[in-house]
Amino acid sequence: MLKKLYDFKNFKGDFTGGLVAGVVALPLALAFGVQSGMGATAGLYGAIAVGIFAALFGGTETQASGPTGPMTVVSAALVAIAIQMNGSLDSGMAIILTTFLLGGILQVIFGFLNIASYVKYFPYPVISGFMSGVGLIIVILQIFPFAGMASSKSTIAVMQNFPSLFTDANVYALLLGAITIAVYYLFPKITKAIPSALVALIVATLIAYFMKMDVPLIGEIPSGLPSFQLGGILEIDASAYATIVEYAVVLAVLGSIDSLLTSVIADNMTKTKHNSNRELIGQGIGNMIAAAIGGIPGAGATKGTVVNINAGGKTRMSGVIHGLFLLAVLLGLGQLAAHIPLCVLAGLLIPIGFKIVDFKGLKHLLKVPRADAVVMILVLLITTFGSLIQAVGIGIALACLLFMKKSGDISEKGLEVGNVADIDGEKPWQDELEFYEHYKEKVIIKHLYGSLFFGFTSYFKDQINLLPKDITAVIFRMDRVPYMDQSGLYALEDIIFDLRAKNIEVIIVGLQEQPCDMLKAVDIIPDLVPEDDLFATVDESFEYLKGKLKGAAVK
Repeated sequence: MLKKLYDFKNFKGDFTGGLVAGVVALPLALAFGVQSGMGATAGLYGAIAVGIFAALFGGTETQASGPTGPMTVVSAALVAIAIQMNGSLDSGMAIILTTFLLGGILQVIFGFLNIASYVKYFPYPVISGFMSGVGLIIVILQIFPFAGMASSKSTIAVMQNFPSLFTDANVYALLLGAITIAVYYLFPKITKAIPSALVALIVATLIAYFMKMDVPLIGEIPSGLPSFQLGGILEIDASAYATIVEYAVVLAVLGSIDSLLTSVIADNMTKTKHNSNRELIGQGIGNMIAAAIGGIPGAGATKGTVVNINAGGKTRMSGVIHGLFLLAVLLGLGQLAAHIPLCVLAGLLIPIGFKIVDFKGLKHLLKVPRADAVVMILVLLITTFGSLIQAVGIGIALACLLFMKKSGDISEKGLEVGNVADIDGEKPWQDELEFYEHYKEKVIIKHLYGSLFFGFTSYFKDQINLLPKDITAVIFRMDRVPYMDQSGLYALEDIIFDLRAKNIEVIIVGLQEQPCDMLKAVDIIPDLVPEDDLFATVDESFEYLKGKLKGAAVK
């Protein structure tokens, strides 16, 4: 009976993977807790609850979940508003935890309603701009703690108070923060067996402790099991309901996107397929329990998931062990954690913030369609210096509006526009029949029809993943693709990269001007697809492949 629930042959790998993931998560949980404004303890509580229960009930076997940068930024914004409304953190805690609870409930509802199937329609420029904005928020809000000063509550306040850095900065804090960043980046050059974030945390903390440096510390962390914290939710003033619902929706949507993106990474590494709806249910349950014990919400953590898999984690037990390790730390080492300087945590968060920034998308700003670039920059600026909620809403609305305009412009020029690609169970076209009969075991022909845009990219990737493993080449017929946006561009890049990694040659036929310019602008042509693999007509590509396949047969 027990073996049906869990195969113990996986325990060694799960234990190692979960332990390493927990070690990686520890310093980040403390840091995210501090950044949220609720304290390091809230970060640990959230990491424990989400880590254990999202693993138990989620839909990704090797997912390691806990507080993440994007979720913490939204939580911090909520905490600032609650304090403003109620005068103190303690008075505003009911609003904060009720929002976290409702966010988790919404995620569970999303899972039962199959909302995961709609998340994939978010345009790339919106996600890129939002994530980059979140990364910048993390970096900007850590500037003052890095210098040993009290943190400002908003990015605008940081900018306004920036001159005080030159008069009030703590030299010891700056030194410790610099040491933390240096160890974080340099230690992996020595060994990757031990997480550099943990090493940086320990080294800098020990220096501060034994050198008796006068820098702000985390302070006392309560020991023992957390208690139930939702007793005050029935006393919330009605004026706070709109804020609660608003931020709960953002946390639920953002947590879902964050988790599902990490699930896709886990799938690629383990060659498995996650259950999106179950993943949202598991994440929702984890966030509900985190709220009940006073923890900050979380999502699937990419770094923790990757190290879990690399260290041998194979089942959801690894995620549970990751959470149990953090619980053990809370029960046994809480007093030691009180000596960690806040500037050290800032030194850990600043590199994390820069990792969240989408430098790839920013690098291609001048090369992608102007509409995509405008959306990305607008979302980034609104996210960083304005409202996270408005940033996503405005970005999606603007992306859809600009795409509809582009589609209308293309239609006016007499070109066919569609949102569907004929790639699922398609039959060969008339001019492909002879070649298809002879080489159908070795060559797959895929017909793309209409604009390759954000609403179609997820389906496109899913269909390509179903291709046979033993084929030699894939021909993409793109003579009916008049337009490609940034989402389509990066989706095609990922697909070509994956096919090339499997030694499958990619042939592109009939490439029109705008898609061709895009592929050349970001060096997909010629880096991933050489000029020799581009053909004006399908007959030319057939002649090329016939010669190649005959040559292979002779060998």
